[in-house]
Amino acid sequence: MARKIATNTGVDMAELLDFVRPRHRMILLTRRRDGSPQLSPVTGGVDDQGRIVISTYPGRAKTRNAERESEVSVCVISDDWNDAWVQIDGTAEVLHQPESVEALVDYFRCISGEHPDWDEYRAAMRTQGKSLIRITPERWGPVATGGFPADIAAKLDG
Repeated sequence: MARKIATNTGVDMAELLDFVRPRHRMILLTRRRDGSPQLSPVTGGVDDQGRIVISTYPGRAKTRNAERESEVSVCVISDDWNDAWVQIDGTAEVLHQPESVEALVDYFRCISGEHPDWDEYRAAMRTQGKSLIRITPERWGPVATGGFPADIAAKLDG
């Protein structure tokens, strides 16, 4: 049986956003005050301006860290663990209430589509005090898949 070969595919911004839009599982990397990494599994999407958007609460470590140090990274992973992924580095902006409410509507739309009652959704976001992290992509790696390096796979299969 042939081994799965690892791939690395360079993409431009449009291809990157096309890759990310249907994938909502992400790991957000922010930096603690001492510079050490803080990793958070999150659900995210892509807004109409091509920014990665993540719903959060004001008191969460990821929120406080992104406000203090706006350089963040996010690893976007596919639903299947051994499928494609990409790392995106960018600048984060954090929106709090009341500015976050309409941005959270956009967040919901890019992940789940239309809500049956937008007034109810807005009220829930206000009641929960939700915030939003928006990340403007500045650098990204290739879209990658796991597997064996081609030369190793050839030796193993040969």
